[in-house]
Amino acid sequence: MRMVDIIVNKREGLANTQKEIEFAIDGYVKGTIPDYQISAWLMAIFFQGMTDEESSYLTKAMLYSGDIIDLSMIDGVKVDKHSTGGVGDKTTLVLGPLVASLGAKLAKLSGRGLGHTGGTLDKMESIDGMSIDIPEDKFIEQVNKINIAVAGQTKKIVPADKLLYALRDVTGSVPSKPLIASSIMSKKLASGADVICLDVKIGDGAFMKTIEDAVDLSKIMVSIGSSFDKKVVAFITDMDQPLGMTIGNRLEVMEAIYTLQGKGPKDLETLCVKIAANMIYLADKAESVEAAEKLCYEQLHNGKALAKFNEFVKAQGGRIPDLDNFIKVEEILPYTAKKEGYIKRIKALNIGLASMKLGGGRETKEDTIDPNVGIILNKKVGEFVKKGDVLCEIYRNKPLADDIIELLDEAFEIVPEHVAIPETIKQIIS
Repeated sequence: MRMVDIIVNKREGLANTQKEIEFAIDGYVKGTIPDYQISAWLMAIFFQGMTDEESSYLTKAMLYSGDIIDLSMIDGVKVDKHSTGGVGDKTTLVLGPLVASLGAKLAKLSGRGLGHTGGTLDKMESIDGMSIDIPEDKFIEQVNKINIAVAGQTKKIVPADKLLYALRDVTGSVPSKPLIASSIMSKKLASGADVICLDVKIGDGAFMKTIEDAVDLSKIMVSIGSSFDKKVVAFITDMDQPLGMTIGNRLEVMEAIYTLQGKGPKDLETLCVKIAANMIYLADKAESVEAAEKLCYEQLHNGKALAKFNEFVKAQGGRIPDLDNFIKVEEILPYTAKKEGYIKRIKALNIGLASMKLGGGRETKEDTIDPNVGIILNKKVGEFVKKGDVLCEIYRNKPLADDIIELLDEAFEIVPEHVAIPETIKQIIS
């Protein structure tokens, strides 16, 4: 078998066989197939696409390129969730304890944030003492004991994905839906879950810009999951404005706690409850999704979800003495509306970049994050504002650069006509 023939077949629009795809991935990981040939193959995939079967074959080849976590020692159905990345996305910190409080087993490996999107691990590590490095035996023990553990991904899980992504990044083939789907699903499948809920973001602050693209991507991922006998549900959700009201690591932890107290913003609560309800139902902890939703709302208002969060934080070494002293910044600056009208859009990308430039995120993997800084929104899309009203508050620990204000100036679009409040969840695909 020759790599050049595999490239030519895909270039001509033919489907690659399972053996061809395994040959390509195995050879690249072992170093017997050079970058330039894999780059050519990735570009052929970008233009010609892949069938559902090819996407499953690629996922499987990537999956078995490294370690697979064996969660068979965990009693019960294992659930997991993946977000394609968004601004203000702190859903794991809410729905994780929520589903765990209802008896589902959330065993999750998460990643860090880069650029304008925040990572779950960064939010967790903003809590004093909280560890994300858990040995596999302790990880399993913790899930069996308290129903939840969240840890960092090891370098041995799906090494093919890291190698392929580096090539995709420099060859312009990142947007390929089959390649995105295989990347996401290989890591989720390697993590060993039985139920996988996918939060596919669309809009200004997301990778997918249209609902059509998000639906296509979701269908591929659901199909891949089915081919591995996993229960997969995809939620297509709004990212034309940040999720919730906070952007920044400790600010988002604080908002997650408020949400677990039943005091969170409606969009965040709705999204977490809908995803959690599907997890609970698919984990056989409720007779229907509707019954599971009712249970989730009850847990957010009776203190049990919050108690599970505190148990989770303590189990991984964290401590939050009190929220009054959790955020430490030099100054909180108001950013005000320049005119009167209805907020039509809050560009999530701009808000995320502004928070990053304050020190709340990374431009490179080597950057150090200030967990205290960020932005709190005072208004959301659909609300009426007067000139001078505070649109958001800027939490800073260093001088405010002009480009941050410029980002905020471009972020808020205010129009004279009435604007409807957008739906958080656009579509559910299973």
